[in-house]
Amino acid sequence: MAADEEAVGHGHDVAAVAAPAAADPNQLDAGALFVLKSKGSWMHCGYHLTTSIVAPALLSLPFALASLGWAPGVACLVVGAVVTFYSYNLLSLVLDHYAQLGRRQLRFRDMAHDILGPGWGRFYVGPIQFLVCFGAVVGQVLLGGLSMKTIYLIVRPGGTMQLHEFVIVFGVFMLILAQIPSFHSLRHINLVSLLLCLSYSACAAAGSIHAGTNAPQRDYSRPGNGQDRLFGALNAIAIIATTYGNGIIPEIQATAAPPVTGKMFKGLCLCYAVVVTTFFSVAISGYWAFGNRAQGYVLANFDLEDGTTLVPKWFLAMTNLLTLLQLAAVGVVYLQPTNEVLEGLFADPTKDQYSARNVTPRLIFRSLSIVVATLLAAMLPFFGDVNAVIGAFGFLPLDFAVPSVFYNLTFKPSKRGVVFWLNTAIAVISSVLALLSSISVVRQVILDAKTYKLFANV
Repeated sequence: MAADEEAVGHGHDVAAVAAPAAADPNQLDAGALFVLKSKGSWMHCGYHLTTSIVAPALLSLPFALASLGWAPGVACLVVGAVVTFYSYNLLSLVLDHYAQLGRRQLRFRDMAHDILGPGWGRFYVGPIQFLVCFGAVVGQVLLGGLSMKTIYLIVRPGGTMQLHEFVIVFGVFMLILAQIPSFHSLRHINLVSLLLCLSYSACAAAGSIHAGTNAPQRDYSRPGNGQDRLFGALNAIAIIATTYGNGIIPEIQATAAPPVTGKMFKGLCLCYAVVVTTFFSVAISGYWAFGNRAQGYVLANFDLEDGTTLVPKWFLAMTNLLTLLQLAAVGVVYLQPTNEVLEGLFADPTKDQYSARNVTPRLIFRSLSIVVATLLAAMLPFFGDVNAVIGAFGFLPLDFAVPSVFYNLTFKPSKRGVVFWLNTAIAVISSVLALLSSISVVRQVILDAKTYKLFANV
């Protein structure tokens, strides 16, 4: 696939970008050299983008619409799609600009270091990106355990296995996938992931339509008093922002073979064709079918308390299985920034990537990172709320505010022009929303924490 671009990338990986040919080999960046290999085509970038954005978190969109109502909910979906596509393209243009100057930036913290200064990369963008991405890994492990438990109870009603047991099983599966050496090596897995997200989204939409045609009258009013509605709306905005969130645009663009100009835009077009198809079909059909009873995970609406289901049990099991498989791919993608940091700390760039000197620490530390993620997922079954906090603190700034700031500082558009003020407005509004949404989701965590305990079997 895109053999000509693969040929261009051959022999022009990150090593050539991370350090000049005459540089001391001891100064080579092992994380960039081994994890962020620049060998991919624009289609590969599209696969990576799709897996990082179109994840099972989209199954929470009907719940977000239930907290906003029809008009505000659909408007937020549209604005989220337009603003994130625009923001990700701004990041890509900045990355293209520095690549043409001979200073290709490979990581988010590299961009912050060059544009805002060393402190911003080391103490703000770097830590926030790491927390967002590792939090996403924990979230995928937890959702994987929940999906496995759902399938188990469909096949064996009244089964006694606990949630933490399924989380551990899924964690072991993730531990194996985590050993895949580089981000570029995931391109075929992420193509399968693209097909999986289209499949389970189609199943969720079809199931909602089937359930909705036989359901009683739906209530589309927003429940609760004024305060509950306000916090519910802010929480819904955080959910939508997190669903559209990425946080690894520079790392994805780093996998593209030089010349990189224009490749990410094509990849974004492929990705957002899938985004629009899946997000809107699931959100609208789910909210139409269940109204304000839409749950945080729309597949849970298909399973009634009396043990019956609104769709055939085999259909529900199949949908959960498709979701389960993509969760593993999403988790491995968001593990890449962690892998890159670990390789930079413990690998020797002067040795071969597959030498015992580099394979041993890679196996140990990648396995340890998955063990930690699995332990957190098993301990904190309400981690979805914690992840919403991370999303409000992380995805909103990284994916909405920071790209506009980077673009304005890099290209210095005229203050009399539309671009400068549009970017400034996006940065300011998203920063305010990040603050308000953070307050809302922290409140929700406090409320939910009263009903959960460690290793709870939810």
